[in-house]
Amino acid sequence: MLLLPEPGPARTLALSTLVNTVGRGTWLTVSALFLTRSVGLTVAQVGLGLTVTALVALVASTPMGYLADRHGPRGMQIGALFASAACTAALVAVRSFATFLVVGVLMAVADAATRGARGALIAGAVPADQRVRTRAYLRAVTNVGISVGAVVAGVGLAADTRAGYVALILLDCATYLLAAAILFRLTPLPPVPAPTHGPRLVALRDRPFLAFTVLDGLMSMHFGLLNIALPLWIAEHTTAPRWIVSACMLVNTVIVVLFQVRASRGTEELAGAGRAARRAGVVIAVACALFAASGDVSTPAAVALLLAGSLVHVLGELWHAAAGWGISFGLAPAHAQGQYQGAYGMGMQLGGMIAPVVVTSLAVGWGVPGWLLLGGLFLLLGALVPPVVRWAARSRPVDAAPEPAAV
Repeated sequence: MLLLPEPGPARTLALSTLVNTVGRGTWLTVSALFLTRSVGLTVAQVGLGLTVTALVALVASTPMGYLADRHGPRGMQIGALFASAACTAALVAVRSFATFLVVGVLMAVADAATRGARGALIAGAVPADQRVRTRAYLRAVTNVGISVGAVVAGVGLAADTRAGYVALILLDCATYLLAAAILFRLTPLPPVPAPTHGPRLVALRDRPFLAFTVLDGLMSMHFGLLNIALPLWIAEHTTAPRWIVSACMLVNTVIVVLFQVRASRGTEELAGAGRAARRAGVVIAVACALFAASGDVSTPAAVALLLAGSLVHVLGELWHAAAGWGISFGLAPAHAQGQYQGAYGMGMQLGGMIAPVVVTSLAVGWGVPGWLLLGGLFLLLGALVPPVVRWAARSRPVDAAPEPAAV
């Protein structure tokens, strides 16, 4: 199958991810309307709750990864999926902001555990030279799953009844349980003993790795270009029809599904991953320039520039994702893959939290100069990754040093 790797642990992980993300797609699509129209929360309360849960997930990421290393990633992943199922089912009982916050915080901890355990599970179940490729498959099936879930959620949105929303929530709950059941097919991985001396959360003391995490997190703000800035830019600053927003999203989804695995080639080693990050910065900068040029031009020209920008942007997205996987796996010591993957995820969460303010203030609020400034920022971030990776590679212990990153 096009979206699934060859039979073995990687295929099992992909199938579990596909099932789970169908449910996640339904919840992501209907969550705001369920919480406001069915539960009765205000928009401000929903926003505050999501901000709090995002902060909890960020803080919990590395400790949860540490626990996955110590107790075995397969068991941790399955346990986290069961916990997520329970939290999702509890959403049905939410009747106030306080209960929403309690359930949301518990779900954030479970999500953090899932992310940390997934990284350690890939590192332990898949050969080292196939880890990045496996992550690429997982990202491709994630896009498919979320898209299918969004379509399914359309039924509940059309009904706009509490019964419809509850049915979709229970569907999400069921996909967590099925995803966990699929993972029982994997051979359990033994826990990795903690080092006998030194700090436990070594990832948070690894300055070169943290520097990379910050750079990668800031680079991840580019996801906000397509999801947040571009729709507002199209509506307020171009003559393009509104439906072009959907067309740009479709270009992104299709390209990721079809080419994420291919784009990951060559990023298994640190040197190749560093070069991919640099290429990502260049092409995302070009995409920003194309988006900027779509303002104050004729409708056909605006449509062409927006579609071209979306196509160029997704190329940078593919390289950026693959580079991050290669570097985060390559720099992590064998006894701490879980916590390093959790720390790597903190960067993405940081980027997701600040992206709405940055991209709307610059691209939408400032216009063309703001788009160009954003492009310059992504160009700089991509250029900084290779030297930071070289610094990180030099700082590894001699007996665990990765391949030199001569980029």
